[in-house]
Order: sequence, then structure tokens, then C-alpha cells
Amino acid sequence: MSSDNNRMNRINEQLKKEISHIISFELNNTNVTGMVSVTKVKVTPDLRYARVYVSMIHSNKKKTLAALKKSSGYIRTVLAHRVNLRTTPELIFEFDESIEYGAKIDHILKEIMPETENKGE
Repeated sequence: MSSDNNRMNRINEQLKKEISHIISFELNNTNVTGMVSVTKVKVTPDLRYARVYVSMIHSNKKKTLAALKKSSGYIRTVLAHRVNLRTTPELIFEFDESIEYGAKIDHILKEIMPETENKGE
């Protein structure tokens, strides 16, 4: 069981690395703007689908996500040539809000911290 789990983790990491590279350097879609980073890839156990979680900085999120979905066929084709899997999973792009959520929490903490530091003195 754990060897299956290790294999899935390796596949997830390999796909994450390759998809990041393809989006950053090879995708010629003008609607993909700003900095897009692949935060996580989760492949289904049957390897038919892969959820690709992306975070974006300085971009129109809706437009960029739509462009990535439109380009998923191209990305999948390039992926098929690079990753040695019997079947290349269908890519499902989703927006990863965890980084944005973390930044929001960080901002709130920075607002609160000066108040607590002054009260301590």
C-alpha cells in the first residue's frame, strides 16, 4: 500500500514540475498573464484525471484560469511526450486560494502586531 502511495506522490511531483515548466516557458497563450505557479497536483488513483492547483499573482484570475483550461489539451500533449505514463491524465485546473488566504492572514497579523507591542511597554 505504501509503495502505491509513494508512486502517486512521485507522479504528482513529476507532473507538478513539468506542468509548471510548460506554463512558464512554452505556453503561448496571451490570456495567461502575471505569474502563475502550480502549487499542487493531485492525480486520481486510476491516473485518468489530475487536479492542477494554481496560484496567480498580478493576473486576471478568471481570464487566466479560463485560458489554462482552454490550453489543457496542448499542455497534456506536451506532458505525454515527457512523462512516461501509460495514459496521460486529463488536466483539471483549479484556483488555489491557500496562498492568497495566507497573505490575507499575514496582513491582518501585521496590522494587529504593532498594537500589542506598544501595550507591552
